[in-house]
Amino acid sequence: MRRWLVPLLLALLSPAGLAAAEPVKIGLYLPMTGPAAAMGQMVWEGVQTAHKLRPRILNREVKLILTDTKSDRIEAANAVSRLIEKEKVHAIIGEVISSDTLAGVPIAERARVPNITPTATNPLVTQGRTFAFRACFVDDLQGKVAARYAYEHLKARRAAVLIDQAQDYCVGLGNYFMQEFKRLGGEIVAVSYLQTGDQDFTAQLSGFKAAQPELLYAPNYYAENALLAKQMQGLGMKLPILTGDGAQVPELISIGGPAMEGMVFTAHFHRQGIHTELGRQFLTAYEAAHQKELDAFAALGGECYFLLAQAMERAGTTQGEQVARALAETRDFPGITGRITMGPDHNPLKEVVIIRVEQGKFVYQTTMAP
Repeated sequence: MRRWLVPLLLALLSPAGLAAAEPVKIGLYLPMTGPAAAMGQMVWEGVQTAHKLRPRILNREVKLILTDTKSDRIEAANAVSRLIEKEKVHAIIGEVISSDTLAGVPIAERARVPNITPTATNPLVTQGRTFAFRACFVDDLQGKVAARYAYEHLKARRAAVLIDQAQDYCVGLGNYFMQEFKRLGGEIVAVSYLQTGDQDFTAQLSGFKAAQPELLYAPNYYAENALLAKQMQGLGMKLPILTGDGAQVPELISIGGPAMEGMVFTAHFHRQGIHTELGRQFLTAYEAAHQKELDAFAALGGECYFLLAQAMERAGTTQGEQVARALAETRDFPGITGRITMGPDHNPLKEVVIIRVEQGKFVYQTTMAP
């Protein structure tokens, strides 16, 4: 017995043996509280589901370390520093809001730790960076597709735009929509702004009513869009509302109620569009665990986990530079939200899903090519 026991113990106690036994640490910085908490909680559910489906990477246990950004830029930066310096994570998933992600990615970049965001769509998040990635499409693609859908499918020629100027995501998306809508031949008849947390949009809506638009583009988060639609209904404005992926959470409908009927989204995902084996497995596991329909934020959270796992396996290590290189070389990965190829600036080349609120549910409409 001693013949094999002693060599085994020596191997386990060696630096290589100890390293092999260490868990793979994946840190997460997500808004678990604050205005964006609903999105952060859904992403966290998705990552946990993916972890249950694949609890080991490189034949090592995976440890998830969650930090709460409280929907705040400074807290996001602090969370990334804590994950890197105290927790010694090998990779990071987060944040969900572009402005908060932009506070975190420079810190991960300097530390040479791969950081993949599930839903931050501002192009600046990954632009010119080596260690920053995303699992979602970018705002310029989403904004242009929204303009095309408004012009070609909704037949709108006059649009008003209401933008949350406190959020980089909303500002960027609004600008890309307006550029493309005008390029297609449409007219932007009114532009107005709000601040995160605003609850009264009477002044903006009065201005829009006078401009007589055929469509309102409101690329904002769910809370503001829900209140906006309710106030439009109260004023008797029957204007179609088109928005982006940041509003597609169940709380939109629970806050806005019947006023949400007919609101249209550009989105990353709908469960009816799943066509990969991993997507089907994830859908079954998620809905069994959480007793609710799989949403885009949970799907993209899981997507981040699987993209990191695949990159680490291909790299054969958790070493930051090699994992980042493997992520950048991702080609035709059959993920939850479809097949993914990393394009320039680590932006996935993906299709855009169009969803409409019908009878209190998010209903799949079509898929548009980028």
